[in-house]
Amino acid sequence: MTLTGKMTIGSKKIMGDQKVVHAINPHTNEVLDPPYAGANQEQLEEACALAHQAFASYRKTSSNQRADFLQAIGEEIMALGDALVERAMQETGLPQMRIEGERGRTVGQLNLFASNLRDGLTELPKIDTALPERAPLPRPDLRLSYLPLGPVAVFGASNFPLAFSVAGGDTASALAAGCPVIVKAHSAHPGTAELVASAIITAAKRCDMPEGVFSLLFGSGSLVGQGLVAHPNIKAVGFTGSRAGGLALMSTAQNRPEPIPVYAEMSSINPVVIMPGVLGSDIGTLAAGFCTSLQMGAGQFCTNPGLVLAVDSSKLDEFVNQCAEIINSATSQTMLTPGIHAAYQNGVGALVENPDIAMVSEGEISGGHNQCTPYLFSTSADVFLQEKQAREEIFGSSSLVVRCKDSAQLLDVIDSLEGQLTGTIHMGSDDTTQDAQQILDHLELRVGRVLFNGYPTGVEVSHAMVHGGPFPATSDSRTTSVGSNAIERFLRPVCYQNTPASLLPQSLRDEHSGMQLVNGKYQQS
Repeated sequence: MTLTGKMTIGSKKIMGDQKVVHAINPHTNEVLDPPYAGANQEQLEEACALAHQAFASYRKTSSNQRADFLQAIGEEIMALGDALVERAMQETGLPQMRIEGERGRTVGQLNLFASNLRDGLTELPKIDTALPERAPLPRPDLRLSYLPLGPVAVFGASNFPLAFSVAGGDTASALAAGCPVIVKAHSAHPGTAELVASAIITAAKRCDMPEGVFSLLFGSGSLVGQGLVAHPNIKAVGFTGSRAGGLALMSTAQNRPEPIPVYAEMSSINPVVIMPGVLGSDIGTLAAGFCTSLQMGAGQFCTNPGLVLAVDSSKLDEFVNQCAEIINSATSQTMLTPGIHAAYQNGVGALVENPDIAMVSEGEISGGHNQCTPYLFSTSADVFLQEKQAREEIFGSSSLVVRCKDSAQLLDVIDSLEGQLTGTIHMGSDDTTQDAQQILDHLELRVGRVLFNGYPTGVEVSHAMVHGGPFPATSDSRTTSVGSNAIERFLRPVCYQNTPASLLPQSLRDEHSGMQLVNGKYQQS
């Protein structure tokens, strides 16, 4: 399809009239057409009104109907073919293999939620049958099910133009829950957003979904972003981005007459703990794996391993030296936007200028635009515990090795960390379970996912995945934005007491064919 520069409000393509943005090819700094004008207040109101109207009927759709809709979205995304891949590559500078892989991940997420809906895995109905003869007081019939919250505002992420954007995990899980979605497109890849929005609308028409079940808006954070979060028709928010952006939305949401949840993924440096025993084995393999993870996608992953913790030793020196050799010969990669590149340069520049932090290695500097040169830094635990700058996220291929005096100080460093998405422990055959357990006991209090002998950059779309963590990794450590449990963010429990069977939700009726928890026991009827 030909890009138009228009937003999608319900099923209509509408041109905005506010500030215009162009996508920029980060490889060349070339301005890409068409221009995308932001929504005005009237257009924002229209999208919110349509979403509110759609909620009345969309929340009543069956699990199978919503499953068909999600699967159709995936099919329509694939039907966009090379046009989607080529535009995403132009707008992000990411290679074809990465974009195609991300497209597969996006469709896989949609299909996972579709499968869960069909299999009844999105909620577990709970039933406590009446006990009229119970003394001293009878028990009423109690049945618990879940309702969707209402229209959800989703903010597209800069670093994942498909998997965390228009049809990404937040949109997929909200639609699966029965919530209409309004997406605020990210200004870095508006053309990609327009293409994916067209796929969603085509799928909605195929599946006879209500007008307003999905809309796509362009515009500034102050007008469109804050306007969506403040609007009374919006009942929840999904956000992936900076800490400053997430906190601003959280503040707006909490200051509404009716506060709403903001599920924000914001900041993480993802510590990697290296135990002494693993340094006594194949250090080369360990160093190669770490450097590969560090440089993946120019380090523009929220799970990038930005911190290494270990007790100081000659073996640690050997590991750091091998990492330095790899990074010294590494070539730079194009970053997603000029703004992200500038922030990366400022972050590594501050570490380079810090006299208490040593620059161990620096990759080859390319003359291209917006290039991310990988860096490895090193400092002592004493400095790390005192230097706020050393604990701040640098979005890119940069990592800091922290040398601890002993295992007790290593635990002190872990305890000093803010909340993180991931924490990794590398242990060898000579490391004791007791020592690993001690590290785990401290680390699991700081992170949403603990890995052993691996690297955090891959986030599997599955039933057991948690992509979340204590603040500031996310705004709510009880949730995940990836995997089956992501749907729980957009549902709320409702108890039906002594309700006539004909008025009960289908999942709470005695003849329901799926899984139920009846009087404390799982039951498949």
